[in-house]
Amino acid sequence: MTPPDLQCALPPATILDMERLGAGDSGGHARRNEPFSAGAVVIVTLSNPREKFWGMILALAPEGLSVSGVELASFEDLTLMVRDGEPFTPAVVFFPMHRIERVEIDLPDGNLPSLSQRFSAKTGLEPSAVLAPPAAENAHRGDALKSNLSKEQA
Repeated sequence: MTPPDLQCALPPATILDMERLGAGDSGGHARRNEPFSAGAVVIVTLSNPREKFWGMILALAPEGLSVSGVELASFEDLTLMVRDGEPFTPAVVFFPMHRIERVEIDLPDGNLPSLSQRFSAKTGLEPSAVLAPPAAENAHRGDALKSNLSKEQA
């Protein structure tokens, strides 16, 4: 039986990575292979007030977690908006560590598909493409605009 594929392109850390880290390794290799690294699609359970959030990790630090995504209660509305081609900008939020109860990788549970799989099935798009931070998208659009302007001027 093969392990399920994570929504992150990086392989998970192994015991050997942890041994290297303990043996004086700088930690760079083990850090890059953590399952909760930037780009992983997760479900975050929060307290005070109690809520759940589905999205892609932007950064994880001792102070908290930065995520690009939507409240879980809005997931179905999001899939309909994206499927119908309506404009959508994911929320980019920071949750302080004292509010975080749990962070779990968005994986299927037995025969139940993950939220990412449900999103892909309903929209035909990968969640990572839709959940990319708006700044990165705008930077790409800006580069394309500059390229088009320079072509027009030539």
